[in-house]
Amino acid sequence: MNTAVLDSRIFEFDTEEVASSYDRWFYAKVQEAIDDQRPGIPHDQVMAEMDGIIDEIESRQKI
Repeated sequence: MNTAVLDSRIFEFDTEEVASSYDRWFYAKVQEAIDDQRPGIPHDQVMAEMDGIIDEIESRQKI
């Protein structure tokens, strides 16, 4: 087991083992998205929905 601590100014993770574990998880999620057969959502639609969510949150914070 490698217990080397990485420089936190350079690396987000405490150890290489944790970083490698995250990389495996991340790449699996990317592959899962690539393999997904559902139709994509147009960028403009996603942005419009997100703008609505952001506006709703901001309006609640002003109360």
